[in-house]
Amino acid sequence: MIRNLMIALAVICGIVAADRPLLAADQPNVVILLSDDQRWDDYSFQGHEAIKTPNIDRLASQSLVYQRGYVPTSLCRPSLASLFTGLYPHQNGITGNDPREDKRTNKGRSVLVKRFRQNPRLAEILGQHGYVSFQSGKWWEGNPKSGGFTQGMTHGDVTKGGRHGDVGLNIGRKTMEPVMKFIDESVAADKPFFLWYAPMMPHLPHNPPERLLEKYQAEGRPLAVAKYFAMCDWWDETCGQVLDHLAEKGVADNTIVIYLCDNGWTQLADMGGGAVGGPRGKRSVYDGGTRTPIMIRYPGHVTPAENTTALASSIDVVPTILAAAGIKTDEKFPGINLLDPEAVGKRQAIFGEIFAHDIPDYNHPEQGLFYRWVIDGEWKLIVPTGKDEEEFGPKEPVLFNLKSDPEEQHNVIEQHPEIAKQLHEKLDAWWSPKV
Repeated sequence: MIRNLMIALAVICGIVAADRPLLAADQPNVVILLSDDQRWDDYSFQGHEAIKTPNIDRLASQSLVYQRGYVPTSLCRPSLASLFTGLYPHQNGITGNDPREDKRTNKGRSVLVKRFRQNPRLAEILGQHGYVSFQSGKWWEGNPKSGGFTQGMTHGDVTKGGRHGDVGLNIGRKTMEPVMKFIDESVAADKPFFLWYAPMMPHLPHNPPERLLEKYQAEGRPLAVAKYFAMCDWWDETCGQVLDHLAEKGVADNTIVIYLCDNGWTQLADMGGGAVGGPRGKRSVYDGGTRTPIMIRYPGHVTPAENTTALASSIDVVPTILAAAGIKTDEKFPGINLLDPEAVGKRQAIFGEIFAHDIPDYNHPEQGLFYRWVIDGEWKLIVPTGKDEEEFGPKEPVLFNLKSDPEEQHNVIEQHPEIAKQLHEKLDAWWSPKV
């Protein structure tokens, strides 16, 4: 390809240094691999005793891996909207999966999509700099054009079954052809591309191929658990197909690959069809709901490493991609560039928020707010509003030491009132809604 040959020659000649982000003219491709409903340590590279994820393991070995990665909220739509806009849910207005009013009509959903379009959107920004883009898998915001995609699988029409991806949800489970075709066409046209690969995997329904289910069936292991394990394996297979295709087309070295999950999950033995994700998983304020590894692969520009101490957030993905692509905007994103050691070193805390599933009023996010949380170093403070009747978190403020108590079982707020006070002040300085 002419574009890649020119970049390679520039690197060889010293015009472009191989150890720094490319300029906008270099235009690296961008691929986001987004898991759906998977706990942060449900990977073999994270030490899981049964789940095998060789392709994601390989990606991790080639990436800068932030082990202490988080999403600000643990529910699908607001998590994806935050990732895509680079803004917190209370900033972009997408705090839940559905509007409380007219939730099953085009009227209700179109209001939220219109609100979404008022935000900065990753595909839109990249498109302004010559990128073609493709949406596949989960997508809540109507037609993919609402996000600035030039192409996509989803139609987004509620009257035709549109809600969170419709026909786009065939990707991974039924076909890989649309994604491969997009990569092929982009390479052939010599266009920089952005791929949003977000299958509903390992998300319910847990219906893995029999060959994978057999792999995980074992004496004493409930069938529901074996199915979930097999779904994680199936998801890994599809990631491998995408990564292998990038290599086959000769564009892997000029492609930024970012991997993360939208929210956590807890697979219970008797959960064959429930959608909650078990206690302390999906929708919860605990790490089981909000934590995810965040990985960045960019050969020649990002040194593979495992960062086990620094805090990272999905809020950081947009500014990281734009910085790596040399794209500057006037947007004031709250996140940081995860490839900037100085910015990473200066960060003290990350923040998050948990809301009602149905949005009462996108203009007043505090109306649906259940919890705010902050992590500073090894400490995590959770502050509830008292509105959560389903108990996705505590009823009173709690403080955990994540280093000594990673499963958040021991509230130490009475032993460390000053630390709790300091974290509460940081939380209020970040966002102090009147609830």
